Amino acid sequence: MPGLPGDRGLPGLKGQASYPGDIGTPGPVGMPGPNYLTDILLVRHSQDIKPPTCPKNMTKLWDGYSLLYIEGNGHAHGQDLGFAGSCLQRFSTMPFLFCNPEGTVCSYASRNDKSSWLSTNKPLPLRPVREEAIQDFISRCVVCESPANVMAVHSQTEIYPECPNGWSSLWVGYSFVMARGEGGGQSLSSPGSCLEDFRAAPFIECSGARGTCYYFGNQLSFWLATINETTQFEKPEGGTFKKEHLRSKISRCSVCIRDLPN
Repeated sequence: MPGLPGDRGLPGLKGQASYPGDIGTPGPVGMPGPNYLTDILLVRHSQDIKPPTCPKNMTKLWDGYSLLYIEGNGHAHGQDLGFAGSCLQRFSTMPFLFCNPEGTVCSYASRNDKSSWLSTNKPLPLRPVREEAIQDFISRCVVCESPANVMAVHSQTEIYPECPNGWSSLWVGYSFVMARGEGGGQSLSSPGSCLEDFRAAPFIECSGARGTCYYFGNQLSFWLATINETTQFEKPEGGTFKKEHLRSKISRCSVCIRDLPN
């Protein structure tokens, strides 16, 4: 018969190292990391008192207030809403000053120069607004760094256009062409030409010297119109459209970004 189990023996000596194993097969290629050095900027305007957010996979650079237009010494200059210069980090009814040719004197808020800003959907005031009340009427904006090129596409119909093959939509909106009719236009390839909300009065004018802002009757806005393909070469029929029918005559648009390679 077998005897009782004996005591456990002492550990043995450490063996010699074996030869290195074969090199393993390469693993799958990882996803590309984010590239924040593209120098491609996207500006988005909320038309609201809250700053908008950057689209997915974009880096926020700053947010601010939506500057559309400045007028000084009887001359005007418009900002493309798709460019970073249209998003100022601080607001003022008079964001600029003027200097004499000799460069010895500069003056600020001493004349009736003006600035115009993209506005919010707050109801039109009965009288000019001033000081803290102004901020409820000024649209906010954000400047983002995009990983790929962006552009606006316009349908010239009531239907939001699809982006071309290889591009994806960031947002849809209404085709904004120009403010005031004095050269303050938007490039129709720029995201600034595709506003997410339509308003007949999309901007508010501020008087620098007075420090007030108001909607004036001569503040015209220009939008791309809807066009029937079958009658596009015929003489346009004139007409005036009431508030409830306005959007039916305004072209729709999409802001598109080029798809990144997989």
